[in-house]
Amino acid sequence: MSAQNGKTGNLYLIPSTLGDIAPLEVLPISIKQTIERLDHYIVENEKTARHFIKKISPRKSQPSLKLSVLNKFTEPQEIPSFLNACLEGFDVGILSEAGCPGIADPGAAVVKIAHEKNIQVIPLVGPSSILLALMASGMNGQNFAFNGYLPIDSTERKKYIKNLERKSKEDNQSQIFIETPYRNNKMLEELIKSLAPSTRICVAADITLPTEYIKTKTAINWKNENVDLHKRPAIFIIHA
Repeated sequence: MSAQNGKTGNLYLIPSTLGDIAPLEVLPISIKQTIERLDHYIVENEKTARHFIKKISPRKSQPSLKLSVLNKFTEPQEIPSFLNACLEGFDVGILSEAGCPGIADPGAAVVKIAHEKNIQVIPLVGPSSILLALMASGMNGQNFAFNGYLPIDSTERKKYIKNLERKSKEDNQSQIFIETPYRNNKMLEELIKSLAPSTRICVAADITLPTEYIKTKTAINWKNENVDLHKRPAIFIIHA
């Protein structure tokens, strides 16, 4: 979109799929329409972003794309410049690697700056593994907390899990967290061992994919469940 009448461009938060699936099976047509219109993007990985854009809009000109890369290696002082296109009147899209930008995602840093610069932020509808897992868990959707990754050290992690269980019981609050996919099986084993037998555990893996697996059981009943979560993106939720 070209600059018009000296107006500032908007910042669009563009969700992506949660895995290898046809985009329009889970994304609304508004995502396709927005991607077809925008040329300026902020992305985590240029290669996968170009692949996603091509998948959702095969006719879009790849050479016309102007991509800024935002990941854990990006220097904080670089980030404000990613919005220069907005200040020049162009609409910009933040494209997440999976799910929704700004939710457990580095895009939040850009959105913060956009508000400071009075750039309009427009979130688009798409899949959030965190919310989809909570929806399907049967746990408290009125009061919940997302805790990100738990500590790696086993002693600290056990203590942290017990603290989450206590907080869940005291506040009737669902506790949501994630793990690096290759450590998922170990995480479930630790939850079964550490939590009270009656505490409920939800495991939601491969959400929206053909291999989707979502189950909620008490810690004691999980002992009888045989599931391999290795390298499958998963959300864990507990409720005491």
